[in-house]
Amino acid sequence: MVMADTNSSTEQVLFVHQQMYQVQLNEGPLTKLVVAIIMSLLFIWVNCLLLFTLSRKHIFRETPRYVLFSHMLCNDSIQLLFTSLLYIFSMSYSQVHRGACYLLLFVSSSTFLNAPLNLALMSLERYAAICFPLHHGNVATPTATAVGILTIWFLGGVNVVIDILYALTRDGTALGNHMFCTRERIFMAAWQADAFQGFNGFYFVIVTLIIVFTYISVMVAARSATSNKESAKKAHRTLLLHLIQLGLCLNSFLYGIIERALAMTSSSRLFMDLRYLNYLFVLILPRCLSPLIYGLRDDAVRPLFLYYVRCGSNKVKKVKPSH
Repeated sequence: MVMADTNSSTEQVLFVHQQMYQVQLNEGPLTKLVVAIIMSLLFIWVNCLLLFTLSRKHIFRETPRYVLFSHMLCNDSIQLLFTSLLYIFSMSYSQVHRGACYLLLFVSSSTFLNAPLNLALMSLERYAAICFPLHHGNVATPTATAVGILTIWFLGGVNVVIDILYALTRDGTALGNHMFCTRERIFMAAWQADAFQGFNGFYFVIVTLIIVFTYISVMVAARSATSNKESAKKAHRTLLLHLIQLGLCLNSFLYGIIERALAMTSSSRLFMDLRYLNYLFVLILPRCLSPLIYGLRDDAVRPLFLYYVRCGSNKVKKVKPSH
């Protein structure tokens, strides 16, 4: 009886959303959608250029902090691309082949959770470099970095994989059908929504504790250091940026909650306007800030990046990456 009520309520919300999408498409051009897509593509291009920049120097490919930064750029670019695809499908009221939808949801959900987990790993790497400099080279090895990245993808994808497998178990014959591609559409039982919120909440609490701990530890090390104070101060500022980025990730976590609240508004035009702003500033903007927050402030990366932006028209001053 409870599940019947839940399914009925879910169907009503989905119907309201579908009607709103249809109204919006009939009201005029999709200028806002085009702006959002162009914004996403622009920052995907910036991320790809930064990735190309990092791939051109051997030292960047071997230094753990730059490897993790490259992973962040790659993850954010994939997130922007797949989120944009899902947004286009939802705005155009399009049904997607169920198998393709499962793939889209797996990638978008995994990359969403990968972002804060990668921040935690980057913070731990800086913590080891500043607080245990003599052991940093033994801990932050290429192998350890690769294992860390694989662990991030495992943790980021385990929940959505469980949901997809459960959906296939419940209705495997429908794999060839088409569906409206949203995460809520693969929820077959009430416990899945609870597990979804639980996984997200647990990860963000753990990541917050890790970043706060490493931030305080590095701050103490910076104040007590008798040598290499500049390196400690740089790490301190980097971890502060991690905290800011984590706050933006937490805003992204609130995206679904805000959208469900907006769906209860009586005006379809108001809903679509607010939903657009929610998508643009809560979901997209945090992903777009990564290259600005991390890459362009790095003295080793910035000159080389600007060199490729200008198509190699200026000489690059050699700057040794800081560890």
